[in-house]
Amino acid sequence: MSARTYLLAAGAFAIGTSGYIVSGVLPAVSEELHVSHATAGQLLTAFAIAYAISSPLLAALTGRWERRTLLVVALGVAAFGNLLAALAPNYPLLLVARIVSALGAAVYTPAATLVATVLSPPQHRGRAVALVFGGLTFSLVLGVPAGNLLGGPLGYQGVFALIAAVSAVAAIAVRLWLPRVDAPPAVGLRQRFAPAADRRVLMVLGLTVLACLAVFSVFNYIAPLLTETAHVEGATIGILLVAYGLGSVLGNWAAGRLTDRFDTRKLLVVLFSCFTVVLATLPLTTTTPVSAAVALFVWGALTWSANPPIQSWLIELAPANSGLLLSLNASAIYLGVGLSGVVGGLVISCVGLLPLAPIAALLALTALVMLIFALKPRPAQEPPNALVVTSPAPGSAAKQWK
Repeated sequence: MSARTYLLAAGAFAIGTSGYIVSGVLPAVSEELHVSHATAGQLLTAFAIAYAISSPLLAALTGRWERRTLLVVALGVAAFGNLLAALAPNYPLLLVARIVSALGAAVYTPAATLVATVLSPPQHRGRAVALVFGGLTFSLVLGVPAGNLLGGPLGYQGVFALIAAVSAVAAIAVRLWLPRVDAPPAVGLRQRFAPAADRRVLMVLGLTVLACLAVFSVFNYIAPLLTETAHVEGATIGILLVAYGLGSVLGNWAAGRLTDRFDTRKLLVVLFSCFTVVLATLPLTTTTPVSAAVALFVWGALTWSANPPIQSWLIELAPANSGLLLSLNASAIYLGVGLSGVVGGLVISCVGLLPLAPIAALLALTALVMLIFALKPRPAQEPPNALVVTSPAPGSAAKQWK
């Protein structure tokens, strides 16, 4: 992988920390603003829903922008949103600041993913996608645990100020060292959004929503859950979150290489099956700090290993519209994340913390069933691969739907 792809991953680290930091500073926000854990968790919901709605719309509105400029602006907006969060004295203003941050993130992640594939040889596309998402997973290794550890001494304002600074530095680095990348050919809005109506694309997006809903229904409230099951708090929770983040990085890295070698859909069946089991047994495997570290490591590895094959699958379906599909998938990710705050809070309010993971596992099982259904051969009368262009970009290969 080239240094330019690592630079894109560094920007993804800033964006990922901005998006997931609420999980780490949730106790600090709850204490300082005098709101419940469930209410503080809605900050992630607001970020996620704003991301989900704005990502495809902003992708269409900025479709003719030169890509480097687009990435710099996206990081700048994210930095500004986090600065607003650092200055917010109350919950409503903090909520607004999270929405502003989401607009920058909604543009950056799909654009950086697509630029990484453009700057990499076709045979390394899966690895390039994995490296960009590696920046997101690395934010779970450092960003979220750091937020948990620094939330006490610095308060949530200090944590958001640090994220704003990291995002600003990433914007400057992208402007100085990333080459210009021309925008793809201009197309009309109807043509641009046509792939979104395809059955196969809708199936993949549905899988993404359900998987993220299952994951983050639990992850949003992982700090109080670990206190309940493993009887830990404070710095110990931060260390356990590092275990989750390390597993995420390893799983994402390995999946990038596996995606370049094996059928993406069959790989996803294995990953979703294992992920469902791990999630269902989480209350039983996190009863001590050691067992919790192991369980969180495995959970993180399985969760984040799904990103490279799903992204690659979407690019295979419609190479000519891959930018839009990646932005739609980013929206699907954050739609699941946004709904998870509501679902998780509802479950906690109704039945408590401990049933949260098994209920989330039922959502993961639904995603697995949907995936298996998606693997069924198409009826003979269905026209073959309507969305795959017959003349893909030089060196790329459009795989046939199986």
